[in-house]
Amino acid sequence: MKLGIIRCTQTEDYCPGSGDFQTIRERKGAFAGVEDIELVGFINCGGCPGKKVVLRANSLVSQGADTIAFASCIQKGTPIGYPCPFFRKMLELVKQELPEGAKVFEYTH
Repeated sequence: MKLGIIRCTQTEDYCPGSGDFQTIRERKGAFAGVEDIELVGFINCGGCPGKKVVLRANSLVSQGADTIAFASCIQKGTPIGYPCPFFRKMLELVKQELPEGAKVFEYTH
């Protein structure tokens, strides 16, 4: 799997992505059972209300990603305790616009 992760812009000041990287290394969370993972990019959503997320996902695909994962900060709201109110719409748009066969994970850990 060639993985691109999209994270929440609002959490960048609080979290360097360590939990995501640890989850990949340990093959836990969304990556349980995945043998081969190459991280090709780690980018933010572009800010609220998430209108840039498709552009960001396509950027990761252009760098070789065949799988896009939304970092858990988006859906779960960690570490700031505020889940993204735009998550479902961003997920829908990314799934619509990615090349056929690309996978999307709704969370990382």
